[in-house]
Amino acid sequence: MGFAPRLLSHGRAVQAETLQGALAKAYRSNPVLTGARAGQRAVDENVPIQKAAGRPALDATANYSESILKPTISFTSPQRTVSANAQLSVPLYTGGSVRNGIKAAKTRVAAGQADLRGTEASIFSQVVAAYMDVIRNSAVVALNQANVRALEVNLQATSDRFEVGDVTRTDVAQSESRLALARSDLQGAESNLITARENYIALVGEVPENLEPPPPLPGLPASADTAVQVALKDNPDILAAKKLREAQEYDVRAAKGTVLPTVSAFTQAGYTNYLDTLTSSATGSQINKQAAAGVQLNIPFYQGGRPAAQVRRNQALESQAMEKEIEVERSVIAQARSAYASWQASLESIQSNQKAVDAANLSLEGVRAENSVGSRTILDILNAEQEAVNAKVQLVTARRNAYVAGFTLLAAMGHAEADDLSLEAGTLYDPMVNYDRVKGKWFDWDFDAPPRVQATRTVDSPAQNANVDPGLAQP
Repeated sequence: MGFAPRLLSHGRAVQAETLQGALAKAYRSNPVLTGARAGQRAVDENVPIQKAAGRPALDATANYSESILKPTISFTSPQRTVSANAQLSVPLYTGGSVRNGIKAAKTRVAAGQADLRGTEASIFSQVVAAYMDVIRNSAVVALNQANVRALEVNLQATSDRFEVGDVTRTDVAQSESRLALARSDLQGAESNLITARENYIALVGEVPENLEPPPPLPGLPASADTAVQVALKDNPDILAAKKLREAQEYDVRAAKGTVLPTVSAFTQAGYTNYLDTLTSSATGSQINKQAAAGVQLNIPFYQGGRPAAQVRRNQALESQAMEKEIEVERSVIAQARSAYASWQASLESIQSNQKAVDAANLSLEGVRAENSVGSRTILDILNAEQEAVNAKVQLVTARRNAYVAGFTLLAAMGHAEADDLSLEAGTLYDPMVNYDRVKGKWFDWDFDAPPRVQATRTVDSPAQNANVDPGLAQP
């Protein structure tokens, strides 16, 4: 279904680029994708954050005070004091809030990983479309250039025939008009090609040079029903919506836990030194030490209606998530069916347009031959040439549309990600690596290194032009 342009390289050999290579570059350096990975790493941190609420907490305070004005009726007030206190608190029971908060965070990690898969498939779909747009628009430019050259030759021949009285001024005017329109079409095609190349750079991060034909798409379904069945099972958007609904259910349980008693164990110790400023001999010592340990039970009797409001809010959000899950399911079903229909229609369009191209070429040859014996006019030749160009443009467009529709179908089925495409991108990004790294962290000073930019900039890429290989005029 593909066709390969060879872009002009000003006499230099240009290494061919493949679709897999373009996808691999986008996989490594597209800012939307690298940003989504960073966002997922932030979601991962919610698990240790929730776990922290159920872990021991150790606090220490220190104080130094200097008495500026001693009480007039006090004989035991110290002039200065140094004190220190420490307390260790261990939650024993929190009504299920911590447990369900951790479950909600873990479920959102799974939802985020599914969202990351969806972002990956979306970027890949855009790259495929951009890749095929460059190929299609390059061919369209070449076709229009060839048409302009043919019309220039035709105008010159018509003008020469007019000079000898073989044709009329009307024939010359018709040739001039058709050449002007062809030049206008060429300018539009060149603008579209430049736009396609710039869009490719924005997605891939590099200039599109010598793009090779794309490989056949793997695993395309035999029917729309098969596509829907696979999509309902593998589409990452559906999985993400399901996980978010489950997370909201845990949020409801966590909110309900705020009306239950909580139990915690504690131990505390204190040290006070009056620095020999106690004047009363009754004290007997300038240092005071104390320590205690125990269990604390907290029973919330009334909290101003806040727990019930939090439960109702989370129940409403759960209801919203349930509706969202059905919305996403509907959307995926529609995407799969419409992509399948578009793919099938484009395949049929390729066959029809190929026949149209063959017929238009044959018709053009016949009209030119008949014109040479006087049975056809210049206008007949002009019309036949335009029909041939239009048929070729429609053919390259149908090829582009078929490939893009096929890849869109794979994306809707959940089979358009790096694991499915055998990318030559080295080790693939695994979001579980970061999650496994951080899920059990407990040290307060365990910071990561400052972040660095992963995406590549395109500020130094050259402004694109519409230079193409004339050989592309034969789709």
